[in-house]
Amino acid sequence: MRCGNLLVVSGPAGAGKGTLVSRLSDRVSDVWVSVSATTRAPRPGEEDGVHYFFYDDAQFDRAVAEGGMLEWAHVHGHRYGTPRATVEQKMAEGRQVVLEIDVQGAFQVREMIPQAKLIFIEPPSLEVLEARLRGRGTEAEDEVIRRMKTAEVELSRKMEYDVQLVNDDLDQATDTLVALVNTYAEQD
Repeated sequence: MRCGNLLVVSGPAGAGKGTLVSRLSDRVSDVWVSVSATTRAPRPGEEDGVHYFFYDDAQFDRAVAEGGMLEWAHVHGHRYGTPRATVEQKMAEGRQVVLEIDVQGAFQVREMIPQAKLIFIEPPSLEVLEARLRGRGTEAEDEVIRRMKTAEVELSRKMEYDVQLVNDDLDQATDTLVALVNTYAEQD
């Protein structure tokens, strides 16, 4: 029987975390991807409760004060967090719970749930990362510069993770991630 796990996937913006997590959930039937809460405004096409839970500052403050966040952090001028109750429920059901969160949040989760598996997704190089960010066309120049500076800090912490996965070949990275999750699920 497969046991429930908490898997934290993080890395720089543009490293391919979202794509890999999406491919993982398509290939592993008991994966449940957590929906984060944020104080930032929705981007075009984003829906509340699907892509994020969009909280105002007062709602976010209340959730933090009541212990309702597993982790939370200030990232790029906004707050992001993981609502705790559903994560714990899904783990208890034996699901492979995936949090796609930033580096700050990953270490908060490890403090709260020491058995969480931390997986760092990294780009093949900073040049490739910058090209990916620019290629998305969703950030202004100042935001690209800010994300690149953040990426350097995040990359300096990658060795603190259980696994470092370079996303230079999407199919190979997906296969590696699927194999990791299945191995974790089969352990007692």
